[in-house]
Amino acid sequence: MRETPEELAELQALLDSSLSRSTSHLRSIVSTERTLNAEQLTRVLTGMCTLALATVTAKGEPRISGADGHFLHGRWHFGTARDAAKARHLAARPAVSAAHMRGEDLGVFTHGTVEVLNPRGGEPAADWPDLLSYLKDFYGDEAFDWDDEVVYYRLRPHWMTVYAPDAAKLAAAGPA
Repeated sequence: MRETPEELAELQALLDSSLSRSTSHLRSIVSTERTLNAEQLTRVLTGMCTLALATVTAKGEPRISGADGHFLHGRWHFGTARDAAKARHLAARPAVSAAHMRGEDLGVFTHGTVEVLNPRGGEPAADWPDLLSYLKDFYGDEAFDWDDEVVYYRLRPHWMTVYAPDAAKLAAAGPA
């Protein structure tokens, strides 16, 4: 768990406000008995978590693809090739939806906008060196040309909810 107490509080506020603003149908599925709190969520979402990531084309058509997601500091981080279609979509339209699901045991659904962490020729995010160190530890120093080949994003959520019908089962299973 890499989250500070402030990041956990911010994540918990987001989870609470998102659920309270949801439809009655969603609240009938994701109830306080079938969800995780911020601390539980950060303990479950460790390492790489496969995301189904939805972007939008210039014609307004949805596109979904997979991405390696890393939940760090209460937010999703993911990367792609700089010349990938999703990178073009996100450069023009930074709104994104992401879902991470583990069968019927866990569903984490997030809507928000992305920020580029390592823009080509631009100033990287202030925390990029720490994130890059984490990513190199995870994938290996030589996995990519980290400056030119890949672009990394942070999803700044405005809505997030978690479906987890059995928190104890998730805790016993451990990280993905």
